[in-house]
Amino acid sequence: MIKIGDKLPEVNFFVMGDDGKEVRTVSEIFSGRKVVLFGLPGAFTPTCHRNHLPGYINSIDGIHALGIDEVAVVAVNDVFVMDAWAKASGGKGQIAFLSDGNAEFARATGLDIDLSAGGMGVRCTRFSMIVDDGTITHFNLEDNPGVAEKSGAVAIIEQLKA
Repeated sequence: MIKIGDKLPEVNFFVMGDDGKEVRTVSEIFSGRKVVLFGLPGAFTPTCHRNHLPGYINSIDGIHALGIDEVAVVAVNDVFVMDAWAKASGGKGQIAFLSDGNAEFARATGLDIDLSAGGMGVRCTRFSMIVDDGTITHFNLEDNPGVAEKSGAVAIIEQLKA
């Protein structure tokens, strides 16, 4: 599993651009920038939709004021689901919604979790991190993917203020 001090693996994410589906690499997103990245099991799932994502949307201005260039969320969902979630949540244009549809990022970082017993298949576990120029400087991993405490916006803001 990845840890503080590691570089993020060079993988592709899918995003919905103005002209449709686009590929964005880790380098394009993180090089020369300070980014908060948080991951979760799935778009529209209860904890993700009602707690984790709204915390970041509601705190976006404060996070940017603390020197963050971009806030991004990643989930093992296709780009169309991620775009629908961005629109439905009010986060479109505020947060980058990164589709890891094949769990490439989740597996490469060791953040994959098998939720097949619940009918969800391989997903990304719940985490947050601060990434500076592609290197992880802070990393928060939830013990239970159904809880968003260590990985929530409040915890990230506390780390940014420290």
